[in-house]
Parts: sequence; C-alpha cells; structure tokens
Amino acid sequence: MNFQKERSERIAQIEEIIKTYLPPEEGFQKTVLEAMNYSVLAGGKRLRPMLMQETFRLFGGRGGAIEPFMAAIEMIHTYSLVHDDLPAMDDDEYRRGKKTTHAVYGEAMGILAGDGLLNLAFETACKSFPGEDQEMTDAERAAQFARTAKALEILGEKAGVYGMIGGQTADVEAVDKQITPELLDFIFRLKTAALIEASMMIGAVLAGASSEEQELIRQVAEKVGIAFQIRDDVLDVTATTEVLGKPVHSDERNNKPTYVTMNGLEKSVADVDLLSREAMEKLSALDRRNPFLEELLLSLIAREN
Repeated sequence: MNFQKERSERIAQIEEIIKTYLPPEEGFQKTVLEAMNYSVLAGGKRLRPMLMQETFRLFGGRGGAIEPFMAAIEMIHTYSLVHDDLPAMDDDEYRRGKKTTHAVYGEAMGILAGDGLLNLAFETACKSFPGEDQEMTDAERAAQFARTAKALEILGEKAGVYGMIGGQTADVEAVDKQITPELLDFIFRLKTAALIEASMMIGAVLAGASSEEQELIRQVAEKVGIAFQIRDDVLDVTATTEVLGKPVHSDERNNKPTYVTMNGLEKSVADVDLLSREAMEKLSALDRRNPFLEELLLSLIAREN
C-alpha cells in the first residue's frame, strides 16, 4: 500500500463530498456564507471525516449515509477553529498558512461564520435519515433511522458542553493559573479527543457495529486524541511557522499551560509513543482490520504539522 498516495486520493474525495453540502454564496447574508465557505475550504488534512469513513469501512459500512456526517464533522471542527482564532481566544492571524477568518472578514463575521457552520453541521447530518424515495425494506429503513439518531446524539454530546466546548471552557480558564494533571487530562479528553471519538464512533454506529465494538472504538479514539494533543503541544515548541502553518509558541505567548511545560519535552514525546501503542493494541483486539485506518492513526500521532 502506498499510504501517501491513497491518503491524497481520499482527501480529494472528501473535499468533493464536503463541497456538495456547502451553501451557495448569495442573498443578503452572502458575506457570512462567503466567510463560512472560506473557513471550510482554507485547507486542512480532513482527518476527522477520513477517520469516520475508514471506521465505517472497518465495520463493513456501505452506501452514502456516512457522507452527510463526514461533512458535518468537518464543519464543526472548522467552526471551533474559527472561534479559537478570535481575539477573545487565541488571537491568531494565520491558520493552515492562510489568514484566519476574522482577519479577513472581521471579528463579528468570524463569530457569525462559526455559528453558521455549527448550525449547518446538524442540518447536514440530518440528511443521513433515509428519504421516502430510497428503496429499502421497512426493517432497513427502521435500522437506518435508529443508527442516524444515535449518530446525531453522539455528535451533539461530543461537540457540546460535555465534549469539545466543555474542554475549551476549562482551557480558557486555565490561562495564568496553576493547572493540575487531572485538569489537563480533562481538557485534552474533551477539547481534542471528543471530536476524534465522535468521528470514529459515528462511523462504527452507522455501519452497524455492536455496542461493545462502539465502546472499544471510543477507547481507541480517546487515546489517539490525547496523543494528538500532546503532539500538538510538542510541535508548538519544536516546529516552525512555515511547517506548522500557524504561529508557534502561541501557548507560551498566551501564558497557557501545556503538557510540555508540565512534563518536559522528553516525557511528552515518550507518552505520545505509549498512547499510540496502547491505541493500536486495543484496535487489534477486533476480529477485523483496515490497514489504511491503522496507518492513518499512526501518522496522526507522528505528524510534523
């Protein structure tokens, strides 16, 4: 398997899926629609929709029911970045090597663009419910309804106050404060790992995975998500702006405690390796495999940007 080639092909496919759900830039609200589309199309690795799709495939998922959720998770991730970059938060001018949304459209439109993407995400995800024109048996229709409803529940929880927003709240309040290991773990699990959990769990749910398999996937995703955030803290210290595509040392500038400041660079790197090995061991407990998904998970943790 040529992983990089296959990954590039998947990104291109995901880009096309996302574009089909973006709004036309017209009407009196045209500016916010432009800002929303600018934010989503500003680049990115499309990791979360890719994780969702590959987990769906891992459990034998077929059909297009996954596609609205793939677009929705990327909209939610993007809105969180738009708001994260605002002056009231990290006050960053660049993201993915381009001007941030508020730097291009202004702070008010940055707020509205994020709000718009969050609402559009759930509107889009609901398109996964089977339409009346879809040919399926009553049993298949009922199963698809139940799976989509469960997936929506996961998306709402992991993106909300018991997930990403809850973690972001704790992260904002941690600035200029002494932070405990327990609080930092809470921030990592909710702020970063929650959307990765949502991505993989939704893929499993829509494919018909059992509740036991869904929980195992959640545990894998949680470990990957925490390792991903620790790696992000490491890169904020070791990478360059050119490679990372956003300002480095921003956590230090904002007096934000990180895993590296609490544990040192050497232990941080070692813990990333430990969490990645634990995640892969859990994944290998399944009686099925997706080699691309395995390689993708490892690449996220070892990334350079």
